[in-house]
Amino acid sequence: MFDQVQPINYGDVSSPQERNRVMRNTYWLLSLSLLPTVLGAWIGVATGITHALTGMMGLIVFMGGAFGLMYAIEKTKNSAAGVPVLLGFTFFMGLMLSGLIEHTLGFRNGASLIMTAFGGTAGVFFVMASLASTIKRDLSGMGKWLMVGAVVLVVGSIINVFVGSTVGMMVISMLAIAIFSAFMLFDLKRILDGGETNYISATLALYLDLFNVFQSLLSLLGIMGGERD
Repeated sequence: MFDQVQPINYGDVSSPQERNRVMRNTYWLLSLSLLPTVLGAWIGVATGITHALTGMMGLIVFMGGAFGLMYAIEKTKNSAAGVPVLLGFTFFMGLMLSGLIEHTLGFRNGASLIMTAFGGTAGVFFVMASLASTIKRDLSGMGKWLMVGAVVLVVGSIINVFVGSTVGMMVISMLAIAIFSAFMLFDLKRILDGGETNYISATLALYLDLFNVFQSLLSLLGIMGGERD
């Protein structure tokens, strides 16, 4: 299914064939990565294993696990272990998402909200992929501003863990959707322009964009449209 993983500086990045190879493998691996995510979310909901991970404890486990696994992906991205490590990361992310999924399913229209969030995320990806393939200008300058926005978002999220503000959560969710949609465009354009030649790194970047858009959209839908019995 996948071509051999190559180092970041492999090949001629100006070659359309090389870019197409990276994009093709990235899309395949991104599709595959959704399966462990769904499995992790299902196990989390079925077992309630994440019930104790609330507040600061949940944040610590999430940040520690996510950054630890991302570090492992970075170390193995040029080897045969890269894909299994990435899939392990997506399983962990699904497990961490299970709390929000379970909360949403507590609404009368919970299943509908989840499908709406999934459809909305797919729509954002389609729009950003279309824009990335048509925009001719270099978007590399967006990177530093998007990173600043992501850092502000993380700080705001940590503060809101202690404050517990519903309005704060709505604002954070809306900002996250905007920032990670822009990140999606940036990452897709970077792959198309040959700025990323390792499909494992490319998949990780796009997966994080999709995960954050979906999670934020689902949180927002739950706050604004969740129907209690």
